[in-house]
Order: sequence, then structure tokens, then C-alpha cells
Amino acid sequence: MASMVFTDPSSSATARLLPFTRFSNGVVSLRRIVGPLHVGLLNPTFPRTLSLSSPRSSRFITAAMATEQSAKVIDGKSVAKQIREEISAEVLKMKDAIGVVPGLAVILVGDRKDSATYVRNKKKACESVGINSFEVHLPEDASEQEVLKSISDFNDDPSIHGILVQLPLPPHMDEQNILNAVTIEKDVDGFHPLNIGRLAMRGREPLFVPCTPKGCIELLHRYGVDIKGKRAVVIGRSNIVGMPAALLLQREDATVSIVHSRTKNPEEITRQADIIISAVGQPNMVRGSWIKPGAVIIDVGINPVEDASSPRGYRLVGDVCYEEACKIAAAVTPVPGGVGPMTIAMLLSNTLSSAKRTHNFK
Repeated sequence: MASMVFTDPSSSATARLLPFTRFSNGVVSLRRIVGPLHVGLLNPTFPRTLSLSSPRSSRFITAAMATEQSAKVIDGKSVAKQIREEISAEVLKMKDAIGVVPGLAVILVGDRKDSATYVRNKKKACESVGINSFEVHLPEDASEQEVLKSISDFNDDPSIHGILVQLPLPPHMDEQNILNAVTIEKDVDGFHPLNIGRLAMRGREPLFVPCTPKGCIELLHRYGVDIKGKRAVVIGRSNIVGMPAALLLQREDATVSIVHSRTKNPEEITRQADIIISAVGQPNMVRGSWIKPGAVIIDVGINPVEDASSPRGYRLVGDVCYEEACKIAAAVTPVPGGVGPMTIAMLLSNTLSSAKRTHNFK
């Protein structure tokens, strides 16, 4: 375990790890499943459907796994599409009522192809729901002061309701100094220390929650997964995914454990979980032996592995061995097509919330 390298496959940090971004370019055809998650059983003597929140679900799920050998797919691509449709309707409603259109500004520094692709995808997502998008593209050798000046201008612009600094930044820049310059009222990435601090405190509410962990919890909600009182394990403790995901689960009254690179017996701890959120950037690290029968798995990992049969020479896999998880878990997110599309949907949601808050629009 000591030799294991934990990394952070989150929305903004993914650019550090991957030379590409194709969250929604699913390699598997997925059924659309919307609404509460049910586990269908092939044995006609059992109930036809059973909600995961049912107190009897555990033993029926175990029986279902023995019969079907296939977990339900938590289709993030489909849910994200539904959320974008909801946001689009709200944006139109706001525009018609008070003449305001939410605005998202992105600051890109340098010429990394992966970062440019991320920014392009975010701009397309904004256009798809009617949110105005703005971009400042600075050269690789730009000074930190130039970046801070762009942030300051956007902070002062009333037509901008969200500001996103695309990571990674060039090595000569102080990343924390730059991120902290974004005013908390426009911190739609949810990275400002005050937002994270409020998230950690009982009785306090952050203005924004980081997009990837927010998307994980939203998937659990949309699939009717009961969190209250359940045992949850978060694998990874990054500031961007692992730590805020654990805080969000705690707010939902789960009993939360965090597994990280110094954890002893991670397999044993993870196997106790009813809900697993994995965000470490290690392909297929979580094997079937780590998983409790009937658990629900949210896999944040997006990892390239060599694949000679693929035209690209690689394929994307998660932190969880999907083939093994499908035989044991009640439900699991695929990679790609799971958490990835939700991250951008939550960015749009945060931008809309910011505009509503600014203009006191309900």
C-alpha cells in the first residue's frame, strides 16, 4: 500500500493527469435510467422492483447479484442532460422576467491542448443552456499580475456571475494566490477557502460546492439512493474531490471513512461501505474483493490504459474494476459517461445559482 500513488482526477485537476478530455464520449451504450434506482430481479417469486432505500433491499440485492450478475448503470450522461434541460428552462425564465442572462468567464493561460479542449467543452455547455460565456486566453509566459488583472476585471463586471481559472497554471505562477483572488460570490468552482470552510461547519452554508463532488451526490439523489445512516467510504483526500465529497456525505448523515495512501487495510475498510466514492486516479485499483454486495459505487477516476485494439491506442477506465464491480455492486457509474458529464452540469448549475443570488431571483 505504501507504494501506491494517489492522485486527483477532479474537474480542474484532470488536466494535470490526462492529455485529452472526453468525458461524455461513452464507449459503452447505456440505457437511460432516470428517477429512483430499482433493482429488478429475474426470479419471479421476488418483488419485481425494489428501491435501494428499502430496509429489505440488502438481502434482495444480494439475491439479485447472484441471479443477474449485473449492477445497474448510474448513467451520468443521461442525468446531466436532464439537468441541463432544467437549467435551460430556468435561464429562459430569468431572462424573460428580469432581462438578466447568467455569465461564466474562463481564464486560460498557455497553449495546452487538453486545457483548451476543457475550455471549449465548457463554452459549448454554456451555449447549450443559454448562459453567456466569456474567455480570456493569455500566453504561457504571461505574468501572474496579468492573470490577477483579468480576475479583478471579471470580479467587477456585473454581467459575470461565475469565474473559472483553468488548471494547471504555468509553473511560475502561484496557483493558490490566483484562485484566492476570485471573489467568493463568483467562485463557481467552489475552491475558495471560505466556501470549503463553510462546507465543513455545521449550521453554515457555502455559496458554492466543488462541482465534481456535488455531481457525485446529485447522482445518488437522482437515483433514489438513501444516504442517511449508511456507511460511506471516500477513497482519496484531495481538496477538490475527496475531502469535499466526505464533507457532503457527512452533511447527508452518512457515517464516513476516508481511505488514503497511509491507510492500513484499505480493502477491509472499503468492504464495509454501503456507498463508495473513489477519486484517486489509479486504474482498476478497487477490485471486486473490496466491495460489499449491494454497495453503490461512484467512480470519479478517469485513467488511460494502453489498448492496442483502440484506434487511439488507449481506453479510459476508472479507479474501480468495472467488470468485477458489476457482479457485486447494486449500482455503479461507468467510465466514461458517469461522473464526468455531471461535473460540467454542476458548473452550469453553480453559475445559474450565482446569478439568481446576485439578482435575488427565486
